[in-house]
Amino acid sequence: FLSPKFLHSNSTSHTWPFSAIAELIDNAYDPDVSAKQFWIDKTVVKGEECLSFMDNGNGLDNKTMHKMLSFGYSDKMPLNGKDPIGIYGNGFKSGSMRLGKDAIVFSKSKRSLCVGMLSQTYLEKIGADQIIVPIVSFEESDSKNYILYLMKYYTSTMYSLLQDQIKSAEKEQEQSRDLREKKGRKKRFL
Repeated sequence: FLSPKFLHSNSTSHTWPFSAIAELIDNAYDPDVSAKQFWIDKTVVKGEECLSFMDNGNGLDNKTMHKMLSFGYSDKMPLNGKDPIGIYGNGFKSGSMRLGKDAIVFSKSKRSLCVGMLSQTYLEKIGADQIIVPIVSFEESDSKNYILYLMKYYTSTMYSLLQDQIKSAEKEQEQSRDLREKKGRKKRFL
């Protein structure tokens, strides 16, 4: 188990913000993501300034979102003769935590919508002694409706926190037609 303090110490591998941004851009162009475009924007969410990153890649389902937000996973392999840039699976975590204390990832793949959170603020607020990575996934059913899945290990505290996040995510998904019509990821760092 990793202490939540590791999120900050891991971020110090980036000596300046631009190397963290470069890491996120590199991830978008990995062969398994296949993004053709990448957007960076500064926006305000609930009175807080944040950076917003969006690509038009393949998107993430629940399993790949969990791997991206967790430590110790990397199954990157060359695809169509194109080598992936990183091999340790740490770039998103170090880059996002260098840019802010919290990262919320909205993603759409072929059959699912996912929201994942890597948050130092949340872990401090609940007094966590290990890193917890909340993920909410809406899987498309055969009837073209979405079924909500919460990972089975959520505690009631996480569930109550996620209730607000789910409502916000649903509202954002409705407002963001581009994300519904196209596959890809959107990441916000507060």
